[in-house]
Amino acid sequence: MRARVAILGIFVADLAFEAPRLPQLGETLLGQGFRMGPGGKGSNQAVAAAKAGANAALITRLGADAFGEIALGIWGEAGVDTAHVVRDSARPTGAAFIFVSTRDGNNAIIVEAGAAGDLTAADLDAAREAITKAAVFVTQLEQPIDAARRGLALAREAGVATVLNPAPAAELDDALLTLCDYVTPNESEAAALTGLPVGSVEEARVAADRLLARGARAAVLTLGERGALYHDGRISDLVPAFAVGPVRDTTGAGDAFTGAFATALGEGRAPLEAVRFACAAGSLSVTRPGAAAAMPTRAEIDALLAEN
Repeated sequence: MRARVAILGIFVADLAFEAPRLPQLGETLLGQGFRMGPGGKGSNQAVAAAKAGANAALITRLGADAFGEIALGIWGEAGVDTAHVVRDSARPTGAAFIFVSTRDGNNAIIVEAGAAGDLTAADLDAAREAITKAAVFVTQLEQPIDAARRGLALAREAGVATVLNPAPAAELDDALLTLCDYVTPNESEAAALTGLPVGSVEEARVAADRLLARGARAAVLTLGERGALYHDGRISDLVPAFAVGPVRDTTGAGDAFTGAFATALGEGRAPLEAVRFACAAGSLSVTRPGAAAAMPTRAEIDALLAEN
């Protein structure tokens, strides 16, 4: 049986521009590449989970427009369950500006959620069955926090494992963190959530302790090329990233990690094993351009794990 994973999040059309640097205000730069593709953390994570082997159900809203049709096509190809995707004629589908550095592959992003910005607790109540029958529920912070809170609460009440990817960084109350079995911030998000520096593994452990003190049951801090730190108060282990090839684009790395992590948890793997599975997925994703398009298949993840 494939692991059942329910994911709340948004889809946006990614408009990605490659250049050596961002322009200054009032300045125009000539780009060195452009592509349009599917994005949005919830969408990316649903694609990542489905390609990693999960039965992934996405809860979101789309506009009744061409970008929405692109989303449905991408999800259909990846095998994402779209039974709880609502089409909204009042607002457009979301979009994102993505700058990708041709020097080091790092990125800067502006996201407009569009129709998914209207997600409410009622949308989660309507998708209650998908949440309560899942093994894992995942959400982020690109849609309204009240919707995320309701999804986490429904999952917790049903005994479903909960994963919060706190991106983009936002102020969160302790009551919301108490609903989270796993919080998966990157370095900058962990620093924003805790007010602590996260420049080293030891600093990451201190920040993880702060997240646990605020109510999360476990913290998984993604640390770029160093890998990911799993920390639950008893176990605190750094799982290294995999050396796969040159870094091309880091845009979807965190989403590849979170989707694969949820899949592995849903399959009953121990948390550290799930982190290693997720590190393999994230390491593969950065060698390819794009976000959803860069998500590795289950066969690719298994092959990398077998080689290491």
